[in-house]
Amino acid sequence: MQTSDKSEKMSDLSPKDIINDLLSKQRHRPRWHWYVLLAVAVAVLWGLRLHASHLKAAGAKPKGTAFPVAAAKAMRGDIPVFLDGLGSVTAFYTVNLHSRVDGQLMSVPIREGQYVREGDLLAQIDPRPYQAQLDSAQGQLAKDQALLTNAKIDLERYKTLVAQKAVPKQQYDTQVATVGQYEGNVEADKAAVDTAKLNLTYAHITSPISGRVGLRQVDPGNIVHAADANSMFVITQLHPIAVIFTLPEDNLPAVMKKLHEGGKLAVDAYNRDKTQKLASGSLLTVDNEIDPNSGTAKLKALFDNNDDALFPNQFVNVRLLLDTKRNEVIVPSAAIQRGSQGTYVYVIKPDNTVDLRLIKVGIVEGDSTSLDSGLEAGETVVTDGADKIQPGSTVTLPGAESGTTKAKGAGKRAGPEK
Repeated sequence: MQTSDKSEKMSDLSPKDIINDLLSKQRHRPRWHWYVLLAVAVAVLWGLRLHASHLKAAGAKPKGTAFPVAAAKAMRGDIPVFLDGLGSVTAFYTVNLHSRVDGQLMSVPIREGQYVREGDLLAQIDPRPYQAQLDSAQGQLAKDQALLTNAKIDLERYKTLVAQKAVPKQQYDTQVATVGQYEGNVEADKAAVDTAKLNLTYAHITSPISGRVGLRQVDPGNIVHAADANSMFVITQLHPIAVIFTLPEDNLPAVMKKLHEGGKLAVDAYNRDKTQKLASGSLLTVDNEIDPNSGTAKLKALFDNNDDALFPNQFVNVRLLLDTKRNEVIVPSAAIQRGSQGTYVYVIKPDNTVDLRLIKVGIVEGDSTSLDSGLEAGETVVTDGADKIQPGSTVTLPGAESGTTKAKGAGKRAGPEK
């Protein structure tokens, strides 16, 4: 009985009081006993402090405490299947415009950066030398045509005289050759006239395509040559415009299958950090070979670009819509957890406890993920706070109230109405 009473009294004492009591009893004992007891006391206090710090760091709560979490229901819906690639904007047509004749650049009637249509005048080279060449060629043609006419008349005369044996046949044959020579001269003169007309046309430089003119490379007053290395203008067609991008070769069979089925694959172009969609278009074609160094293939997409959001040589991120999966189980991507046991989610049961559920992930698209197995539509999964819980833990959801709290709130609301 005395031992029992003594133990009860000891249990009511704090660790510090117990240590002090032991020390007081050991005063008449050898000094080394006192050191041993002091070391034990220090170890006990240090162990209690470490245990408390571990509990605080782990966020441990008393048994039976409900953990606040965020949750969402698994829904059935459609989820797109995108293929991502890196691309560069390319003008559908690009023309480096050179002069085709030599001469002085007289005028440039268009502005830098101006949009022009096919056939618009871009530059005027001094046409006078080429007009003079045309006049000379036309004069030579008229002269040779007159000689040809006279030679043909003489040929008819010699033909009659030969029949009458008034002139030798050799003279007649010579006249036939003379007529042929003049006919050749006339044809050469016609070609010279056509060449002069063509050079005169080349002195008027017009746009071969509709597009936007770049910066001017040559100013009026300079002499330009057909052999100049630098172009006078660069014209790019921006409406429509193309984007050339790459995809891994493993994605090609699915893309080619869609193209062979006659499907029109939508393509979206995004800015460098994928925060803004610049334009929407469609896939035009796939290159005829795979790059063996990178294992990728080039694809070309077409964009209307009516708002000029795309510019030649601009870097873009490309998203090709390959397919859309229908009636899939979809959950927020934040609900997906990964661990040594595999990929899983925490499912909230009707009694507000959680259960760990292994799943098979399907398609991840932004903040949504489709599941191939492991979860049914309508089940609630934890999206935030999963690091605090474990299977069997009790959770509370934001805004959830107990029945008692709701009843009290209803009573308070009902009071003023009376």
